[in-house]
Amino acid sequence: MAAPVSGSHGVRGTDAGLYGPRSVTWQMHGDPVMWIAGVRALYLQALHPLAVRGVTQNSDFREDAWGRLIRTARFVATLTYGTTEAAERAGARVRGIHRRLSLTDPADGARYGVDEPDLLLWVHCAAIDSYLHVVRRSGYPLTDAQADAYVAENTEAARLVGLDPAAVPADTGELAAYFAAVRPRLAATPEAREVDAFLRRPPVHALLVPAREAIWGRFAALAYASLPSYAHALYGRPAPAPAVVTRRLRAMGRALRCIPPRVRWQLPPKHILRAMERLGPGTRPSPYKLRRNAAILDSAAGPGAARGAAGIHGGGIHGGGGGEHLPPKAGGEWRTPG
Repeated sequence: MAAPVSGSHGVRGTDAGLYGPRSVTWQMHGDPVMWIAGVRALYLQALHPLAVRGVTQNSDFREDAWGRLIRTARFVATLTYGTTEAAERAGARVRGIHRRLSLTDPADGARYGVDEPDLLLWVHCAAIDSYLHVVRRSGYPLTDAQADAYVAENTEAARLVGLDPAAVPADTGELAAYFAAVRPRLAATPEAREVDAFLRRPPVHALLVPAREAIWGRFAALAYASLPSYAHALYGRPAPAPAVVTRRLRAMGRALRCIPPRVRWQLPPKHILRAMERLGPGTRPSPYKLRRNAAILDSAAGPGAARGAAGIHGGGIHGGGGGEHLPPKAGGEWRTPG
């Protein structure tokens, strides 16, 4: 069980879960732009030939794609806002499923376990990169050091799916190096194009087709546009200029953040509301807590202040920079590890 949470107004519980209310992950995963980030993660993950075959050969992806998306979102929410026991139980369930599954490489007929570390690592890194990239690019206030802290915190998520945390990128520099190493192995296979087709036009009831085009279509288009340029080249579909994508993501971020959090968080299974009930109102996720933390650390005197800027915890993690992450200059390329 996690240590008691203290020093924050309105906190009354003891089990803060894997991350806790002072983590970057706790604050960031409450942002509505995570919905778009999750779709980007699917686009990116599908470019690994073996990883995407593990999905298409072992699941009813075509018949239950919506269910798969919802289950993934619930898993992330449970790890972020659930109790330590709930998170560990969810991880054990995922590991148990993976142990029973395998895939066949059509190229040579070789069989692999779905729980191969290389495959798990790709899925993890593609997700973390997507969450971090989209949320920051949409205007969410994170310093470079807080971004490093986020990557480091989520080695816990990697552990729960069966990876050795020591072998997982623990800051944005390591994440960028990982993508540089794996990039030559990526390809837009027929399975990847199948995922692309689903994400562009997922099956819905005929009466919901207009809503799909107006709402989901815009989300999916933004998620695709936010991918790195090499992903666009592999899929064979162009995207707007990076500066245009950034403006659209910021506009979408402003629009989604106008929806009152209490309204957004009513969507099942209400993980954030349940966490606030368990730990107290002072644990409400908010980007302002990250901004306030960075401002306090930036104004503090002495060398210890710079070391403390690594995240909302106030502890130094991987020595990242402490300046605000600014949008790219007009016409400039948005830098992303993935």
